[in-house]
Amino acid sequence: MSAEDPASEAAIISIVDDDASVRRSTVRLLGSSGLSAEAFASAGEFLQSSRAAGTRCLLLDVSMPGMDGLELQRHLVESGRRLPIVFISAQASEREERVALAAGAAGFLRKPVSKEALLNAIRMALEGPAL
Repeated sequence: MSAEDPASEAAIISIVDDDASVRRSTVRLLGSSGLSAEAFASAGEFLQSSRAAGTRCLLLDVSMPGMDGLELQRHLVESGRRLPIVFISAQASEREERVALAAGAAGFLRKPVSKEALLNAIRMALEGPAL
């Protein structure tokens, strides 16, 4: 994906993961691919951020302290905020994956995730049908 890709134009990709190293490396990867990324340590931090409204795609961990990824997805759907969500998890069960996808997630990746798989999932989420 390049900076000239129409899907990436002005797109803010928000990363919500409680692992600081995952947040840092994902922000670097997306930045080097021409995407603007913001990172948040928790669902609450994301929801309280002024940048949340500009998010075009959400990279979301399933297992986090406090509100987990599935709860954040449910909260966004119930509040009428439909945005493409790509879940990334090392610990999610198959049931959690089915729940996430049934609730409208654009993708579900298991850690470790290759650069190509992550960028492809984001591209597909950004180019997918309007929500």
